[in-house]
Amino acid sequence: MSDAWTDRYDDDAGPLVRLYAMTAGRARTENGAERVDLMAIVRTTGTALSAPLPPEQRALLDLCAGAPRPVADLASDSGLPLGVVRVLLGDLTAHGLVRISPPSSASDSASTAHRPDARLLREVIHGLRTL
Repeated sequence: MSDAWTDRYDDDAGPLVRLYAMTAGRARTENGAERVDLMAIVRTTGTALSAPLPPEQRALLDLCAGAPRPVADLASDSGLPLGVVRVLLGDLTAHGLVRISPPSSASDSASTAHRPDARLLREVIHGLRTL
């Protein structure tokens, strides 16, 4: 017995939903989210949904519901191209469901104080090259 998705899925190609259908044909958003850094941190705001969301947007919300996530991780874990994820995140931001923070503001001063110095990194690279 087949379900409603059988005719929309190809075992070799994957889902037959075109990417432009997920973004309503948009490559840009009104709030500029398509230019978000790969390492920008996405957090849910806890705002209740006022209307049903498309499944791709719900999946992105579910992925960052447990903890803040970088945009690159959301794209990787959702299986969607980065451009599509950025547009969908722009929509979620416009609805007030997520907040996107630049990567520099995501790290606190304590974690930046413990970065290795350049000399140590050069020694590690040299050691790896000799292997």
